[in-house]
Amino acid sequence: MSTGFSEQLLAFLPRLRRFARSLTGSADKADDLVQITCAKALSAQSSWTPDTRFDSWMFRIARNAWIDTLRRTRHEKGFGDAADYEDIPGLDGESATIARMTLTTVLAAIDQLPPDQREVLVLTVMEEFSYAEVAEMLGIPIGTVMSRLARAREKIALAAGIDRKSKR
Repeated sequence: MSTGFSEQLLAFLPRLRRFARSLTGSADKADDLVQITCAKALSAQSSWTPDTRFDSWMFRIARNAWIDTLRRTRHEKGFGDAADYEDIPGLDGESATIARMTLTTVLAAIDQLPPDQREVLVLTVMEEFSYAEVAEMLGIPIGTVMSRLARAREKIALAAGIDRKSKR
């Protein structure tokens, strides 16, 4: 294993785990997916081009591994719940409670998104990839990325009781 590759892989593990958690909805399943992804990346190390985006390559491997797992097991997944996110800032108990309730609602809405919308949401919002990067990573047109993201945001806003039309 080349030094550059192993250093990048180790540095990338926290982001990979966060992405895996968003796909699987479970810490245990995320750990399994990270392990599978790392094993696949290590065995395919020679196919990675050093001057390309390591994160895009790894996210693609993780996504494909998750799709393979779903196809094999046809297992239901979840995004998580508010109890998994303990550090929600709030000025007082009431603010913290409202924030926790909102987070619970948003996480439930994310959990209900179709997988294609959820992965675009995670890659653009949480991982901060550009639409073009996500389109390339997922092998879909940029317009598809934008429409999936718009539909995901609308569903989350609707579930959270936010009128997005009045904010435009």
